[in-house]
Amino acid sequence: MADMRRGSRDGDRDGSRPMRQRRSRRKICTFCADKIEHIEFTDTGRLRKFISERGKILPKRMSGNCARHQRELTIAIKRARHIALLPFSGE
Repeated sequence: MADMRRGSRDGDRDGSRPMRQRRSRRKICTFCADKIEHIEFTDTGRLRKFISERGKILPKRMSGNCARHQRELTIAIKRARHIALLPFSGE
């Protein structure tokens, strides 16, 4: 127990430098790329891509949308759910 270092979280026992984590590329907003100004709540095929298996709206960091389109997307999904175009829960 005396030879084990305290506070080592990565399990590296030989003292070598830890490996760097690769940063993944930032996703591009699909609505900006397609030059879509307004997100229609009737376009259920496009809206389903941004809903998880459990029926939750994907966050911005996972969907890759910009802040403006993420706000519009959540409103469109909620409207589509309210008029029964999309389910509230997962399928």
